[in-house]
Amino acid sequence: MTADIDEKTNRYERLLSEALDAAEIAPPTDTPMGEAAVDCREMARSYLEDGRHFREDDDLVNALASFSYGHAWLDAGVRIGLFDAPREGHLFTT
Repeated sequence: MTADIDEKTNRYERLLSEALDAAEIAPPTDTPMGEAAVDCREMARSYLEDGRHFREDDDLVNALASFSYGHAWLDAGVRIGLFDAPREGHLFTT
Protein backbone atom coordinates (compact mmCIF):
# COMPACT_ATOMS: atom_id res chain seq x y z
CA MET A 1 0.00 0.00 0.00
CA THR A 2 2.86 2.43 0.73
CA ALA A 3 4.02 2.39 -2.88
CA ASP A 4 0.47 3.18 -4.01
CA ILE A 5 0.11 6.22 -1.77
CA ASP A 6 3.61 7.45 -2.70
CA GLU A 7 2.75 7.27 -6.40
CA LYS A 8 -0.68 8.86 -5.94
CA THR A 9 0.70 11.65 -3.77
CA ASN A 10 3.36 12.46 -6.36
CA ARG A 11 0.82 12.31 -9.19
CA TYR A 12 -1.66 14.60 -7.46
CA GLU A 13 1.02 17.10 -6.49
CA ARG A 14 2.09 17.31 -10.15
CA LEU A 15 -1.53 17.56 -11.26
CA LEU A 16 -2.28 20.43 -8.89
CA SER A 17 0.94 22.25 -9.75
CA GLU A 18 0.31 21.93 -13.50
CA ALA A 19 -3.34 22.93 -13.09
CA LEU A 20 -2.33 26.08 -11.18
CA ASP A 21 0.03 26.99 -14.03
CA ALA A 22 -2.63 26.36 -16.67
CA ALA A 23 -5.67 28.03 -15.09
CA GLU A 24 -5.99 31.71 -15.97
CA ILE A 25 -8.50 33.90 -14.17
CA ALA A 26 -11.29 34.59 -16.66
CA PRO A 27 -13.40 37.45 -15.25
CA PRO A 28 -11.95 40.84 -14.36
CA THR A 29 -10.51 40.62 -10.85
CA ASP A 30 -12.38 43.77 -9.75
CA THR A 31 -15.73 42.00 -10.14
CA PRO A 32 -17.39 39.57 -7.72
CA MET A 33 -16.66 36.64 -10.07
CA GLY A 34 -13.05 37.77 -10.43
CA GLU A 35 -12.71 38.03 -6.67
CA ALA A 36 -14.12 34.51 -6.37
CA ALA A 37 -11.55 33.29 -8.90
CA VAL A 38 -8.72 34.91 -6.93
CA ASP A 39 -10.02 33.23 -3.76
CA CYS A 40 -10.24 29.82 -5.48
CA ARG A 41 -6.70 30.16 -6.83
CA GLU A 42 -5.44 31.11 -3.36
CA MET A 43 -7.19 28.12 -1.80
CA ALA A 44 -5.58 25.82 -4.39
CA ARG A 45 -2.13 27.33 -3.76
CA SER A 46 -2.60 26.99 -0.01
CA TYR A 47 -3.54 23.33 -0.37
CA LEU A 48 -0.44 22.78 -2.53
CA GLU A 49 1.75 24.32 0.18
CA ASP A 50 -0.04 22.36 2.90
CA GLY A 51 0.41 19.13 0.97
CA ARG A 52 4.12 19.76 0.58
CA HIS A 53 4.40 20.45 4.31
CA PHE A 54 2.56 17.21 5.12
CA ARG A 55 4.84 15.29 2.74
CA GLU A 56 7.93 16.71 4.47
CA ASP A 57 6.48 15.34 7.72
CA ASP A 58 5.93 11.93 6.05
CA ASP A 59 2.16 12.36 6.40
CA LEU A 60 1.23 11.09 2.96
CA VAL A 61 -2.47 10.66 3.70
CA ASN A 62 -2.93 14.34 4.51
CA ALA A 63 -0.57 15.36 1.70
CA LEU A 64 -2.65 13.44 -0.82
CA ALA A 65 -5.86 14.88 0.62
CA SER A 66 -4.47 18.42 0.40
CA PHE A 67 -3.37 18.01 -3.20
CA SER A 68 -6.76 16.52 -4.08
CA TYR A 69 -8.71 19.30 -2.36
CA GLY A 70 -6.58 21.95 -4.03
CA HIS A 71 -7.23 20.48 -7.43
CA ALA A 72 -10.95 20.28 -6.68
CA TRP A 73 -11.05 24.04 -6.07
CA LEU A 74 -9.50 24.70 -9.47
CA ASP A 75 -11.53 22.07 -11.29
CA ALA A 76 -14.79 23.49 -9.93
CA GLY A 77 -13.64 26.98 -10.88
CA VAL A 78 -12.99 25.88 -14.45
CA ARG A 79 -16.41 24.25 -14.65
CA ILE A 80 -18.24 27.39 -13.53
CA GLY A 81 -16.19 29.78 -15.68
CA LEU A 82 -13.87 31.36 -13.14
CA PHE A 83 -10.83 30.16 -15.06
CA ASP A 84 -9.84 29.77 -18.67
CA ALA A 85 -8.04 26.45 -18.90
CA PRO A 86 -7.46 23.64 -21.37
CA ARG A 87 -10.53 21.43 -21.61
CA GLU A 88 -8.62 18.66 -23.34
CA GLY A 89 -6.05 16.55 -21.57
CA HIS A 90 -5.65 15.35 -18.02
CA LEU A 91 -5.72 18.58 -15.98
CA PHE A 92 -9.44 19.21 -15.68
CA THR A 93 -12.71 17.33 -16.01
CA THR A 94 -14.99 18.23 -18.87
